[in-house]
Amino acid sequence: MLDRSLTEQITDLEKGEYSSAELTAAYLAKIEASKSLNIYISIAEDAIAQAEDADHRRVAGESLPLLGIPIAHKDIFCQQGTRTSAGSRMLDNFISPYDATVVEKLNAAGVVNLGKTNMDEFAMGSSNENSYYGAVKNPWDPTRVPGGSSGGSAAAVAAQLCSAATGTDTGGSIRQPAALCGVTGIKPTYGRISRWGMIAYASSLDQAGPIARTAEDCALLLTYMAGHDAKDSTSSTEPVRAYCSELSKPLTGIKVGICQEHLQDLAPAMHAVQEQVVKELQTQGAVIRDISLPTSAMAIPAYYIIAPAECSANLSRYDGVRYGYRCSDPEDLDDLYRRSRSESFGAEVKSRIMVGTFALSAGYYDAYYRKAQQIRRLIKNDFTNAFEEVDVILGPTTPGSAFNIGEKSDDPVAMYMQDIYTISTNLAGVPAISVPAGFIDGMPVGMQFTGNYFSEARLLNLAHQYQQATDWHLRLPGVET
Repeated sequence: MLDRSLTEQITDLEKGEYSSAELTAAYLAKIEASKSLNIYISIAEDAIAQAEDADHRRVAGESLPLLGIPIAHKDIFCQQGTRTSAGSRMLDNFISPYDATVVEKLNAAGVVNLGKTNMDEFAMGSSNENSYYGAVKNPWDPTRVPGGSSGGSAAAVAAQLCSAATGTDTGGSIRQPAALCGVTGIKPTYGRISRWGMIAYASSLDQAGPIARTAEDCALLLTYMAGHDAKDSTSSTEPVRAYCSELSKPLTGIKVGICQEHLQDLAPAMHAVQEQVVKELQTQGAVIRDISLPTSAMAIPAYYIIAPAECSANLSRYDGVRYGYRCSDPEDLDDLYRRSRSESFGAEVKSRIMVGTFALSAGYYDAYYRKAQQIRRLIKNDFTNAFEEVDVILGPTTPGSAFNIGEKSDDPVAMYMQDIYTISTNLAGVPAISVPAGFIDGMPVGMQFTGNYFSEARLLNLAHQYQQATDWHLRLPGVET
């Protein structure tokens, strides 16, 4: 039952092939057996009780779209009565008094909450090595990273430790780990999913999204995660599409753009994977066109000014006074602030706070932060111009397959470059999905489809049709590739 997709599990539960309690127990047993991967930060003690309640509700005739489906939440979503740590010592003792909107919506759809997945601290990282709880290991090869910051969520789906998982994406943090773990993940348009109750890293970039085995699963989850939320001022009022009903549309005539800038330094093995994807799309009737995103090379430097600047402001609330970690025996208020923050934040978080504070400081604001925002507008304009010519943009999700744990820890620039193909979409706010597209040296890699604002239905349709013709998304760790 664990090798079934979320959509298939729903059908099985409806037919009575097995119960939610049996499915949940099987996941919990496998989670226990897979502790060495360090995927979960915490396990829900009432998971079986939740599943039994779902079974009783089903017998009573209650019909909910995700009734009894066991999922995991990235430990950045507040969940009432549950520790929500954001992968940080700062929040190791924080028990949320409320549910994030995403959690609330999925609960209303009937899910069973298995637990909270490991992540880079405050979502700052590309490898899931920056967690207070230790690095997550890639289920395909435990010596390698799963990607970050939603590495725990992607690894949990790949290792069959949940039916699906939530993630967040600030610069590629859903798509990059999805690619490196061989699963599917979508970052919707900024504002498509409420950020209320999602612990903030960079508020103008953060966006929640689902990670699952297939595009069909992601379409179903997105349907019940998306929508306007009055509690989030950045939440869009754009109506939610019936994503699942549009999956079967043929690709005939759809215009797919290939960004020429992405090809300049692309590794030959990744280029070969992309070419195979292009051939398959052409077989299905897609029209391939070359396009240009001329300012894409500026995305990394712009992002690493804007995101740290916003993190500097957002993380100022963690002062050791109201909640979270507090140092012992402070001498005075200044000592309380200094030691509480220095003892509880990890090195990467401290680095980004310092960079962001510098960029916002008097005398440097115009030279750094304002200039980065101007570049951001140029990047947005690039996408606007490109989507006048094509419907979707195809490109690599990552520069290659998963690297070894510790390989890039001492080289921040090399680590930051892992997001070179994903960051632009966050700066522009457009949606993008990563799908499994092949293997390099026995490790999965993904390809990314990027669309215009609120074109999630088209992206999911394209990804689904690609997956109907390929089997990369069906491959599982431990099975010969």
